[in-house]
Amino acid sequence: MAAVMIGVDPHKASHTAVAVSAAEEPLGELRVRACVAQTERLLAWAAAWPQRTWAVEGAGGTGHLLAQQLLAAGERVLDVQPKLGARVRLLAAGDVNKNDPNDARSVAVAALRSAGVREVRPDDHAAVLKIWSKRYRDLGRTRTQVACRLHAVLGELIPGGVPKAITTARAARVLRAIEAAGAVEAARCELAAALLDDLRRVDTGIRETRRKLAVTVAASGTSLTRLFGVGPVVAAAVTGDVRDVSRFGGRDHFAACNGTAPIEVSSGQRKVCRLSRRGNRRLNHAIHMAAITQIRHRHSQGRAYYDKKLAEGKTPREALRSLKRQVSNAIFACLQADARRAAARAGGPGGQQGNDSAACAAGSHPRHRLFGQATPGPGPHTTTVASSGRGRAGHSPVAATLPPPMPQVQAERPQRSEDERPGAAARRRPHPAARKAESQGSLVKTQRPKGTSLPAKRTDGTP
Repeated sequence: MAAVMIGVDPHKASHTAVAVSAAEEPLGELRVRACVAQTERLLAWAAAWPQRTWAVEGAGGTGHLLAQQLLAAGERVLDVQPKLGARVRLLAAGDVNKNDPNDARSVAVAALRSAGVREVRPDDHAAVLKIWSKRYRDLGRTRTQVACRLHAVLGELIPGGVPKAITTARAARVLRAIEAAGAVEAARCELAAALLDDLRRVDTGIRETRRKLAVTVAASGTSLTRLFGVGPVVAAAVTGDVRDVSRFGGRDHFAACNGTAPIEVSSGQRKVCRLSRRGNRRLNHAIHMAAITQIRHRHSQGRAYYDKKLAEGKTPREALRSLKRQVSNAIFACLQADARRAAARAGGPGGQQGNDSAACAAGSHPRHRLFGQATPGPGPHTTTVASSGRGRAGHSPVAATLPPPMPQVQAERPQRSEDERPGAAARRRPHPAARKAESQGSLVKTQRPKGTSLPAKRTDGTP
């Protein structure tokens, strides 16, 4: 625990800092203008408290530049969400007026009380993905606005306008077929031509941004693009917003953050859950697009899971929510695998860089995993890895933990026999081939699951 916590309420034109002690007593206050020397003035003022920690409200938004400058100066900076500061101010006694000094003090108190406040990290490759992902979203919104305006103008020139989606080629053909009968129609045709030029420029920007996203995602080395329905655009949106996956305690915490986990609204004996509208809506939209892509392809496992939920009596929306949760779990597993590989590369030798994921050693490549656990743990696996894992034992951390293969390896997963089913005890009969094998004996005795038959007798003379 720091001896002094300095809360900062950042704005576009100015920043207000308030220092409080561990007992939440105010020690000092400073307001600086947002300029080149803002960091120097704050550090000179805070030099009276050597053991200090900075708490910046919204270090990923308005306070991003200030937080990165303090971090570059060697300071310890915490990111406090605006909701935490607002709750502290709401529950505080005494002066609770809404002003910059009170907001900064609330940020400092929230950093002292909250154990889940995360520390600010320097910008990395995920920040690049976030920048281009935001650019792609902004261009998409701009294209929607221009297309709607072009639809409206064309609707005033021809009866019914252009139905459904509009493209630049289709709009150009419609404009060439229109003959202006007066000054008003000529002005509308000129406006439609100008909007068509805007639409072409936006489409060009979208294509260029998509190419940049593809190159940047490939440079990051993420395994998200191996999931069915996750392309460079979705992978960039997820990686840019998550950044550090270690801040999530598990996949349930990650699902609560992206809004795919239901919210419990139970009371007494009444246990009810409702749809979550909370969380990061950009993450939720990315997961939604991946789930919709899987549903549209009938050969995907996501579509099979969706149909299974429909057969269980769920509505289409409920089945889609269930599929989105499975996609969220798969994305979280891939992010964890990427973090482990990054840590292994940073640690030097022993990182096993030759393997993409732990699923390769188990004979199931992540490329074929549509959703679910993409990187299973090092627990015992029922299938054999003698053939598929050969040559990978020195390249996979999971294969290195597996026991050595035994001389008798079961090649298939044992199925439930007729004798093990309920009500089959009265029908249990010894198999004739089994009685014959017991009487003759065998060279090698193997453990055989109950109810399975012996292999057919060979006739080529081999044992």
